[in-house]
Amino acid sequence: MDWPALLKTVYPDNAEIVDRVRRLLDSYGSRQSPATADQWSERDAWVITYADQFHSADRKPLASLHDFYSSHLRPWINGVHILPFYPWSSDDGYSVVDYMAVDERYGTWADIERLTADARVMFDAVINHASAGSRWFLRYLEGDPEYADFFISLPADSDLSAVVRPRTSPLLTAFDSARGKVWVWTTFSPDQVDLNYRDPRLFLKVVEVLLAYARHGASMIRLDAVQFLWKEVGESSINMPQGHLVIQLLRAIVDAAYPDVIFVTETNVPHRDNISYFGGEKREAQMVYQFALPPLVLDAMHTGSVDLLESWINDLNPLPSGCTYLNFLSSHDGVGVRPVEGILPDARIADLLELNRQGGGQLGVRSVGRRTAPYELNTTWFSLMETGYDQDQAVLRHLASHAIMLALRGIPAIYALSIVGGRSDQAGYQRTGQARSLNRTRFAVGQLESRLADPDSVPGRVLAGLEGMLRFRSSSAAFHPDSPQRVLETPPGVIGIERGSSDPLARVYVNVSSQPTVVPHPGPDWRQHGGVEEDATNQLRLGPWQSAWLAKEA
Repeated sequence: MDWPALLKTVYPDNAEIVDRVRRLLDSYGSRQSPATADQWSERDAWVITYADQFHSADRKPLASLHDFYSSHLRPWINGVHILPFYPWSSDDGYSVVDYMAVDERYGTWADIERLTADARVMFDAVINHASAGSRWFLRYLEGDPEYADFFISLPADSDLSAVVRPRTSPLLTAFDSARGKVWVWTTFSPDQVDLNYRDPRLFLKVVEVLLAYARHGASMIRLDAVQFLWKEVGESSINMPQGHLVIQLLRAIVDAAYPDVIFVTETNVPHRDNISYFGGEKREAQMVYQFALPPLVLDAMHTGSVDLLESWINDLNPLPSGCTYLNFLSSHDGVGVRPVEGILPDARIADLLELNRQGGGQLGVRSVGRRTAPYELNTTWFSLMETGYDQDQAVLRHLASHAIMLALRGIPAIYALSIVGGRSDQAGYQRTGQARSLNRTRFAVGQLESRLADPDSVPGRVLAGLEGMLRFRSSSAAFHPDSPQRVLETPPGVIGIERGSSDPLARVYVNVSSQPTVVPHPGPDWRQHGGVEEDATNQLRLGPWQSAWLAKEA
């Protein structure tokens, strides 16, 4: 459906809105690079990072990030997802004060645009909520009629028991306004006030934000927490049909001017709901986060069994044309467990919670009626891999788990802490009292580079191991994100993934167990990466937590 028709479907009582969108499109220009089947390739891999993840005394953080990327990650990682770099008031950037500015502590738009010249860059669009300190919300509290419906206020005693929550904080927060005390919808925290997409003026503001990001060079736009976009009293207010329509409409409008920009939805929900944001012919996101993957890989590494992981991969539905997964194992939020509800048995989820506790991690919970339920493991991936093992084993386990993720259909994204084997930041947690601080360490570039220069250090070994796998992955078209995949028959404790339907073909075998094993070598015309030994019976000998990468070209 073209955007004017869809716009009238979502906002049928607003005759001016089509003209106002056209004026915005004229104002923000266009980049008419056509969207093609080549919108991604086997060379695509992303790093997820905060704007100030890498800092130095004499450079602004965005410039330091660019330096670190150029020196250590390019060309084997060609994409950079910068977590919110706008002025903010809490949640490390996810309470946005000004969507149209770069936080001066980090740098300027010129720094962002210089990075977009060297890498594909993903911008965060935090469009479910804004900061309680944002101009939009302050004008709302002041009674400015232009902003009167930008947010959702309800009577304090409203029955919102049907609403599905990602947190345990109150859903309504009291604020003093020009018209007295108001109770405003706050899904995530009292400082994060939800936007009201019933108001076409609010919708137009969001359109302007997305067009500005595209004009500043965004290759991808990540739509944060958009499962909560539309609210209905008496309903769950999650994954609502109206929210899907809004996403379709936003994409259609951005497509009209910047058809090469890819929408990525971040919806930490059970798998079936998560993949509904592809939209298929309805054209929502071209890419969704593969949220079920991290806890399934963690379960395999913890149990030494790949049974549930293999079953899940085999049951994945074919992807809509022009769509793919963003595969990852860890992010700034840790590891979500809600996406595997109905996939992992409760007892195995409980085992992961205990593993996290033993490793010094914290557990994020959400409200379910009058009780709480697990939501996410607040820790780093390397700390999970190290719990119960020595440092050398932890490095092997860390790399083996990433080999699984890198082998699968989709585009891989690796969190900055995972790229250098970062452990949970207990001091940071004690300092802030926020569990997510465990997984949000910032690095002094000089100190980090000294450790990376030591090939025997954890950061040096992890970075070199990831680089080797990614370089091999990028060398074969069998690893194209659209290339088919199938699970191979393997010994217990080994997962085998074959990619491609004919030549080229690739196979990746990963031993998730502590026991050595063997897998068949596919033949002399296959090249190998990984240093895996071949015995006299034409078998590949996989050591504990070792992977073998093989490719056959036409």
